[in-house]
Amino acid sequence: MNEAEAANELMRLARQIAKHDDLYHAKDAPEISDQEYDALLRRNRELEQAFPHLVRPDSPSLKVGHGVAASPLSKVTHEVRMMSLDNAFNDEEVAEFVARVRRYMNLPEGQAMAFTAEDKIDGLSCSLRYENRILVRAATRGDGQVGEDVTPNVAHISDVPQTLPEDAPDVFEIRGEVYMSRADFAALNVAQQKVDGKLFANPRNAAAGSLRQKDASVTAKRPLKFWAYGWGAVDDLPADTQEGVMRRIEEWGLPVSPFLKRCETLEEMIAHYQTIAAARPDLPYEIDGVVFKVNRLDWQKRLGFVTKFPRWAIARKFPAEQAETTLEAIDIQVGRTGKLTPVGRLSPVLVGGVTVTNVTLHNKDEIARLGVRPGDRVKVQRAGDVIPQVVENLTRDTPREAYHFPDHCPECGSEAVAEEGEVDVRCTGGLICPAQRTERLKHFVSRGALDIDGLGEKTINQFFALGWLESPADIFRLHQRKDAILALDGWQDKSVEKLLASVENKRAPDAARLLFGLGIRHVGAVTARDLMKGLGKIGKLPMRAAEFDQYRKLNPRGEDEKESPFNTRMTESVKRIFELPSDGIGIAVANSLVDFFHEPHNVSVWEDLLSEVNPPRYEVETLDSPVAGKTVVFTGKLETMSRDEAKAQAERLGAKASGSVSAKTDLLVAGPGAGSKLKKAAALNIEVIDEAAWAAIVAATG
Repeated sequence: MNEAEAANELMRLARQIAKHDDLYHAKDAPEISDQEYDALLRRNRELEQAFPHLVRPDSPSLKVGHGVAASPLSKVTHEVRMMSLDNAFNDEEVAEFVARVRRYMNLPEGQAMAFTAEDKIDGLSCSLRYENRILVRAATRGDGQVGEDVTPNVAHISDVPQTLPEDAPDVFEIRGEVYMSRADFAALNVAQQKVDGKLFANPRNAAAGSLRQKDASVTAKRPLKFWAYGWGAVDDLPADTQEGVMRRIEEWGLPVSPFLKRCETLEEMIAHYQTIAAARPDLPYEIDGVVFKVNRLDWQKRLGFVTKFPRWAIARKFPAEQAETTLEAIDIQVGRTGKLTPVGRLSPVLVGGVTVTNVTLHNKDEIARLGVRPGDRVKVQRAGDVIPQVVENLTRDTPREAYHFPDHCPECGSEAVAEEGEVDVRCTGGLICPAQRTERLKHFVSRGALDIDGLGEKTINQFFALGWLESPADIFRLHQRKDAILALDGWQDKSVEKLLASVENKRAPDAARLLFGLGIRHVGAVTARDLMKGLGKIGKLPMRAAEFDQYRKLNPRGEDEKESPFNTRMTESVKRIFELPSDGIGIAVANSLVDFFHEPHNVSVWEDLLSEVNPPRYEVETLDSPVAGKTVVFTGKLETMSRDEAKAQAERLGAKASGSVSAKTDLLVAGPGAGSKLKKAAALNIEVIDEAAWAAIVAATG
C-alpha cells in the first residue's frame, strides 16, 4: 500500500468510525457489532503504525467515546479523564501486553507481576461523584473529558447508594457501568410492544436509552443496574492495589464483578478468561470480554497512559458469537462494476446482540465450498465483515439439488462470465445494465474520458431518474430537452447553454478517449490509445473482436498444451488481428472486447453512440526525441501535469508509456511518494529522472 492509498483509507475509516461512534454513544442505535467496530479500530491502528506521519487530527485513536454537543442533558467536565481500553483478541496479544508492561517497568524476568481480571459488562459507562460521602453528581463518559449530567436518573438505580460509609474519603468518584439484565431487557421490549413503543436491539442500547432520558421519571420505570470497575478523582485511596480498592468499594455497598480475581501469572489470567467465557451463555447479563489490570497502584501510576488508553490495562475481547438459522434464499446483487455477489437471506437470528437477516456468500466458489442451498441449516457469525458470514453448512449432506449460480445477469439478462483464473462472475451488459448504468455514464463524461463539463454526478443521477439518460448517446440528445432542463430547479439559461455547448464540443471526440469512456473491462486509458494507434478508426473494433473470437474458437487450448506456448501464440494473434504496432495488449483485453461485442445490447449502444458522434481517425504525431522507441514509466505524484498528460507527451515523443517496471523499461520518471516502482528500477539499474528533467526533455523536443 502506498501513502496515497493509506491516507484515503484512513480518511474513510475516520468517517466510518465517527459515524458508528455517534450511532452507538449518542443515539444508542448501533448498526454494526462490537467485533466489526473493533475490526475497524484495529485496521486504523495498523495503518497509523505503518504510516505515523499520516495520523489525522480526527483520528479515532485520539478520541474517547463521543461528543455531547447535541445532547439535551447538561454537560459535566470530568476532573480526571474517563479513558477507554485497548483490546486484545487472542492469548498471544494478552501475553504481549504482559511482556510490554514488564519491558516498560524494566522488571527482571523473575519479578512477580499480579493482575486483576474481571468480566467486561456491556453497558454504559457512568461516573458517580461523592463529596463528604454524599452522591452529588452522576455523569456519562461522553468524549472522556465532557459527559452528560444524569444525576436525577441515577437516583432511581437501586444499586447506587446515595451516601457512603463514614470511613470513605471526603471526595471519591466511583466509575462503573449502568446495564440491564437479559430478563429485564426482554420484559421491557414486551411492554414496549404492547404500547407500540420503541423496541431496543439489545440490553446495552436499552440501558443507554433509559439512562440518558431528559425526563428522569422515564428512567425510574426502567430496571437499570450498576456495578463498579474503578475510580476517578479521589482525596485518598483506601488501599494500594486495584483489588484492594475494589473490595473497599464493594464494602461501601456498590456491586462489583462477581468474577473479580487476582491473577499471579499469565497462565492464571488466560485460565480465568476461559472460565468466564464458559460461563458467559448462562450469565444473567451481557458481557463482551475480560479486563486485565496491573494490580499495584504505584505501578499503574508509573505506566501512565497513551492518548486514549491506560498502559496498565487491556480488554481481552470474546470472539464473534455464532448462531444457527435457516438459509431461506440466495439473492444475486449486481455491483457497479458488474460483479455478481450472492447474498444469503436468513431466518432472523440474534448474533452478538444484533438481529441478523443477511449473510455474505462472497462468490460462486464460496457457495460451492460450503455446498449451501436454500433450505439449509447454517451456522453464522459476525466477525470483521460488513455483514455476517456462514462458517458451516449443517445440512450439506441432506439430499437436495445443488444451487446453480446464474450465467446471466438478473438485472439486464446479459451473459455473466468469469474470466479465466478469476472467481468473480461479472455481467457483460455494461452500459445497458441498470445496476451499472449510472456509474458507467459518470465514467463516460469523466475527465479521462470525454471530459464533458456540467455533467457531474448529481446531474447524471437527476437526468437518469427522469429517464433522459439511458445510454451515452442520450447525452448528445440533451439539446432536445432544453426547455425541460430549464424547468428544473437550479437551472438557468446560462448553465443550460454551457452544458449543451460542452456536449456539442464533443461530437468529434478523440477516439481513444471515447473507447476508454465505454468502461470495457481491462481497457484503460493507455490500452485504449494503444488499440487506436493500431486500428486508426474506432469503427473497426467490432469486426476485429469478432475475428479474434473466431480465431479463439478454432484454436482451443489442448489438455496437454503447456501454458507458455499457448499464451505466446494467442498474444501474437491479438497483435496481428488488432493491428498493434508493438506488444503491450494481451489476451485479457482481447477477451473483454469479444465479450463486450458479443452482447447485442452493447452492439446497439455502440451503434447508437456512433450515430451521434464521429471520432476522426486516430493518429499520434511523434517527434524525433531522445526517448523515441523507449519504454517510459511514470510513478509518484506529478505536480505540474496529470498522469494522462504525461503519458500523452511520451507517446508524442515516440516513446511507449507503460504502467509497470520490468527489464524492458528504459526510463522511470519519479515524482514525490514514489515507492515500489522506484525500488524495482534501482534493482534493475534503470535510468531514473524527476519531473523537472522530464519537462526539460519535452521542452527541448518542442
